Amino acid sequence: MRNLYIFVIKNKDHFVFFLSVLLSSTLLLKNDDPRMQVIRGKSADMVTFISLPIMWVKSLWFVNYENQYLREKNLQLSLQVESMINLEVENRRLQDLLDFKRQTNLKIVPTRIVNKGIQTNLISLTVDVGKNDGVNVNQPVLTPEGVIGKTIQVGNSASIVQFITDHNYRLSVRILPSGATGILRWRGNNICEIREVQKNVNIEIGDQVVTSGFSDIYPPGLPVGDVAGVYDERGNYQKVVKVTIYSELNFIQNAFIIIEYQDAMD
Repeated sequence: MRNLYIFVIKNKDHFVFFLSVLLSSTLLLKNDDPRMQVIRGKSADMVTFISLPIMWVKSLWFVNYENQYLREKNLQLSLQVESMINLEVENRRLQDLLDFKRQTNLKIVPTRIVNKGIQTNLISLTVDVGKNDGVNVNQPVLTPEGVIGKTIQVGNSASIVQFITDHNYRLSVRILPSGATGILRWRGNNICEIREVQKNVNIEIGDQVVTSGFSDIYPPGLPVGDVAGVYDERGNYQKVVKVTIYSELNFIQNAFIIIEYQDAMD
């Protein structure tokens, strides 16, 4: 309190001046003299002139703030739409897996791919099923679209799958409707190659490629892909067939392992 008193005493001239100006302004503004009307008008013009730039700056700040808010809202909505699209795709994919399991006459185990390529000398997948689920070595792995590999190492609750993209992977296949057979191997860019195909067999682009059934691992008739090209080998009595495989290999998250089969697929 004493400090406040000292502060007022030291600045009494300023306080007196401020109070005088305030009192004078109040008396002048309450005066009804016509000359005061002119002064009031001029004062209003002056206040407006000073206020306009301030209002303009405030308006710019508000527009910038609103624009930032709308950008954030737009981003949130875009992310929500993207999430809904991904959920729809995921739902369709899971529905396809469920339909395949219901329709197939093979005894299969569903599995999720939990890792890719953990071995340097082998292109492989790790899946989350093993001996506890009835999985053994050398069992076919496929998606609803077609074959993608086989099991090569099996633990109690996980297995390693040799992927179809591994250059050492081989698959005995049949080309329909000609019935020609050959050995399929990976060549890159979603393309496989079938060799050991007789040159006199009539094969057309678009013909279906399925497993032949000659292997002890794969039952006959499992889908693999479609013929994308046919080439004769010079100086040889065989032809080379290019095949586009069905499965989207870069996006596979779920698959099935055939643990038992008896009848050939149609």
